[in-house]
Amino acid sequence: MPRTTTLECPGCPPLRALTFDSLGLIKVIESRGERGIPQVVERWGDPDSSKCVLAASIDDRKKDPLLAVARKNGEVEVLNPLNGDIRVVFSNVVEDGVQPEDDAIAGLHLFKRKRSTGSCALLTCTTKGNASMRSIGVDKSMADVANISVTKTWKVCGSGNVLCSKVDGSENYAVFGGKGVEVNLWDLESSTKIWTAKPPPKNSLGIFTPTWFTCTTFLSNDDHRKFAAGTNIHQVRLYDISAQRRPVLSFDFRETAIKAVTEDQDGHTIYIGNGSGDLASFDMRTGQLLGCFIGKCSGSIRSMARHPELPVIASCGLDSYLRLWDIKTRQLLSAVFLKQHLANVVFDSNFVDKEIAATTQNVDGIQTTEIQTEVEIGTLPVKRKKASKEKREKKKKNEEHEDSTVTKSKKKGRKHKRENCDDA
Repeated sequence: MPRTTTLECPGCPPLRALTFDSLGLIKVIESRGERGIPQVVERWGDPDSSKCVLAASIDDRKKDPLLAVARKNGEVEVLNPLNGDIRVVFSNVVEDGVQPEDDAIAGLHLFKRKRSTGSCALLTCTTKGNASMRSIGVDKSMADVANISVTKTWKVCGSGNVLCSKVDGSENYAVFGGKGVEVNLWDLESSTKIWTAKPPPKNSLGIFTPTWFTCTTFLSNDDHRKFAAGTNIHQVRLYDISAQRRPVLSFDFRETAIKAVTEDQDGHTIYIGNGSGDLASFDMRTGQLLGCFIGKCSGSIRSMARHPELPVIASCGLDSYLRLWDIKTRQLLSAVFLKQHLANVVFDSNFVDKEIAATTQNVDGIQTTEIQTEVEIGTLPVKRKKASKEKREKKKKNEEHEDSTVTKSKKKGRKHKRENCDDA
């Protein structure tokens, strides 16, 4: 039997999340009300295993938001995250005769700060280390004609397979790592490598651990020098490029591979998910375990996302559940079963619940009208309940008097019985 949680879910605050699964479906989950239950409100696409989603990136600005999705067949789609309308579709296969499955997309990032009117910038990186920057025209008037131009291309690694990548908050630097590929930092403006990690030394038995990075993230949006990386040997490493090439801090977490890692807004806390469904938070200043999240997942965690405004974190994986957790209490808020194996999850931070907004406006209007009527009419007389209080006091006194008489009669009866026994 799979391990599932039996905890009672209190519900979620108003939020909107998008999930991506192994059949290429994009599902929109929304929670309405102060403590609403998340539900699937929309489903985009048709089920097709060749269109399995490998990576996703969102630019959730208020005006003209965009969502980029990389699929297993080598296609990259740029669509509207509000209604699912596809803006641009192009193929990432560069070399002739190469199958998309042999050189699948391992990293995808949609730039937020480098967007201009009618165009956007997109970074892709394949498992063989082929990275490229593209400028894509997303003008609505020219939706039929895709204006795509490759601005930069470079090779991230000479051997091995790239499995993870991450762009920092300033969108000027990117880190890459994978199986047989040490984590390395690149300057995206000049497309040059500025730092490469050094593998840890051999252990006491003289055994060298092969390089296998599975996920990575920056600790802060303002500092590109510090980043954390998870490995396939259930180890988490903290790197500081200004200090040394080897990890400044490393620790083990449980006994399965680290599959997902994401940062918190405080700049020193990270959240880790592994292959056995364990989710925990760590303080990277000391490497101390802050706590594990309550409620066991029944499958490997493949993606996590921290909500930029609410104290909520989302996780999804091979158990086909989207789980929403409270960061402060580390308790499960809600879980939604989505039928397919999930690969990624992102939040739409600009989602506003219209029902709550309408109710708040109505409440404000009612309060103002009440204040006006009180000012016009004056203070209402307060009803006094002296008579009811006096009646209650009298009832209490009568009950006490009856109790005392009953106890006295019982005592007299006991005395008469004792005197009769003595006479006999």
